Amino acid sequence: MELTKHEREMLEGKHGEGVAIAMKIQVAIGDSFHAKRMVPITRAHVALSNQEADLWFAEKLLKAGARCKIPPTVNPGFNLNYFKSAGKVTEEYANLMQRTHDTYKALGAVLSYNCTPYIQTNVPFFGEVTAFSESSATPYVNSVWGARSNREAAQSALCAAITGVVPEYGLLLDENRYGDILVNVEADINSDFEYQLLGYMGKKIGTGIPVFTGLPAPITPEAFMNLGAQLNTSGAYGMFHVLGVTPEAPSMEAAFGGKAPKRVVTITNEDLQEILSQISEPGGQKIDFAMFGCPHFTLRQVQIIAERVKGKKLSMEMWILTSSHTKEMADRMGFLEIIREAGGDIVSDTCPDQPCWHYLSGKTGITDSPKCAYYPKRRGLNFVIRDLETCIDAALKGEVD
Repeated sequence: MELTKHEREMLEGKHGEGVAIAMKIQVAIGDSFHAKRMVPITRAHVALSNQEADLWFAEKLLKAGARCKIPPTVNPGFNLNYFKSAGKVTEEYANLMQRTHDTYKALGAVLSYNCTPYIQTNVPFFGEVTAFSESSATPYVNSVWGARSNREAAQSALCAAITGVVPEYGLLLDENRYGDILVNVEADINSDFEYQLLGYMGKKIGTGIPVFTGLPAPITPEAFMNLGAQLNTSGAYGMFHVLGVTPEAPSMEAAFGGKAPKRVVTITNEDLQEILSQISEPGGQKIDFAMFGCPHFTLRQVQIIAERVKGKKLSMEMWILTSSHTKEMADRMGFLEIIREAGGDIVSDTCPDQPCWHYLSGKTGITDSPKCAYYPKRRGLNFVIRDLETCIDAALKGEVD
């Protein structure tokens, strides 16, 4: 791979040991994918996990003197003050979160603690070269905004933020952004929830870049968010197209680059019902809690909940996970007060796959997100998956059909 004089100096340690470590990793990735050169980035997002390996790597770079040239936004950990004051997190995990906070702050990251920065705080322009990790973020910036990012790891995205460059390969190249799977959607797509199930059809869709047809327009930001998040829970997708909707798919020819699809897949109502039955706990049982916001809920989604629970009382704990920006707006608009009066709460900076939820182990919750159901399962949390309105009604009644 050909490096510029400045890039060679970074690799050789002339800009510090931390930069050299990050550049060495970037060069190794580039060599692995036969990249010919590095290209500069203008944005980054690091999907930090608040877990030991992630923290070890970040602390290693910090101790070596690294600082972020491109300040990245970061994924949720958990809201340390909220859960520590409630006595719902051990001192061990509280210390881990504090160290994570301190390390990324010292590295120069933007401490957004939000998994949907592409909607509010870190929105790229069309064609902008970025380094985004996080399963819902990469397909959104590529597909909906037409920006460019490979499916970065948290570590490679952090290295990109430190060096300011990424190896040019994969989805950064025009020829690799064309679709190669035609997905005919014959299923009824009537709400954002059906996009959750459509995204979870990754096994049937298979490896490649899908081009969806048959979807009704307009498509909400939440529907796009759900589609990308679930595609990357059921499979591995850096990009998708929606014919006539997303910017690089104005026509079939443009979406496929003038080539025929390598395969055609049809998605029916029966497919969506079958996948729901596979991934959801059965209904007809007592529900212990409700959890929403994986990916983080938008203000519109918070408003839907507030309007449905206004003047009523929940039969269980309800947690709505959002960005701090969304929570502040919900507070200003009165949604937070309504939800708290009903017995629920909005929690910022927090992810379902964190140790702060250990006290829910062995219980069954309800959620609208297959991703929310998938990751916490290893922590002993089980979920019934239903559309948002059904979930809210279940939280009010204490059970679900």
